[in-house]
Amino acid sequence: MAHEKNHDYHILQPSIWPFLSAVGAFVMLFGGVLWMHGMGFWLFLIGLALVLYCMFAWWSDVIGESTQGDHTPVVRIGLRYGFIMFIMSEVMFFAAWFWSFFKHAMYPMESFSEGTWPPPSIETFDPWHLPLINTLILLCSGAAATWAHHALVHENNRKDMGFGLLIAIGLGVIFTVFQAYEYSHAAFGFSGNIYGANFFMATGFHGAHVIIGTVFLFVCYLRLRMGHFTPDKHVGFEAAAWYWHFVDVVWLFLFASIYIWGS
Repeated sequence: MAHEKNHDYHILQPSIWPFLSAVGAFVMLFGGVLWMHGMGFWLFLIGLALVLYCMFAWWSDVIGESTQGDHTPVVRIGLRYGFIMFIMSEVMFFAAWFWSFFKHAMYPMESFSEGTWPPPSIETFDPWHLPLINTLILLCSGAAATWAHHALVHENNRKDMGFGLLIAIGLGVIFTVFQAYEYSHAAFGFSGNIYGANFFMATGFHGAHVIIGTVFLFVCYLRLRMGHFTPDKHVGFEAAAWYWHFVDVVWLFLFASIYIWGS
C-alpha cells in the first residue's frame, strides 16, 4: 500500500531522451556552422538524424504513457498548458521575422535598397495568383482539421474524423508542393538583398512548420487507426489541431504583409 499511487499526477521515470536531444541539437548546430563555412554537411546530417530519432522515441514514450492510463485529467491540463506556451514561443519566433520585414520596409537602408522598398532590383510575386491559391488551400485544410475534431468530440464519428484528417494532410502536402514551385520561379535569391533574406526566412520557416504539422496530423491519423483517441481523451490530436490553426494564422499574416502590402 505504501507504493500505491493515490494522486492524479504522473511521476516521470528517468529518461535519456532530454540529454540525447540536447547533444543532437548541439551537433546539428555545430555542423550547420561548419556547412556554412564550406566544411561539408555530414556533421549537420548526423545531428539532424539524432534529433529526429530522439523526437520519435521520446514521443513514442509519451504515447505509451497515455495508453497506459498515466495521462489523468490533471496531467492532460498540464499538457495543454505546456503546448499553449509552446505556441506562444512560436508566435514570438515569427514576430522576429515580421519585425525585420516591417523595419526595412518602413526605414529602408540606402546601402541595401537605394532607399526604396522593395528594392528596385526585386521583382515581387503577384499575390493574387499562386499565393492566393495557397491561402485558400491552407484555409480549407484548417477547416478539414476542424471537421475532424468536431466529428470526434461531438459525434464520436471516427470515420468522418479519418476523412477530415486525410483531407487536411493532402491539402498540406499540396501547399508544400506549390510553395516549392513558387520558390523555383522566384526572380530573387536569398543572399545579396535584405528583401530576399526576409522573404525566404519568413516563408521558409512557415513552410517548415507546414511540413511538421502535416507529419503531426499524419501521426494522429495513424493513432486514430489504432484506436487511441476518444471524445474525452485526445490531447495529442487537440495539440495537432491547435498547431495547424497556428500555421494557418501565420500564413494569413504572411500573405497580407509580405505578399500584398510588401509588394
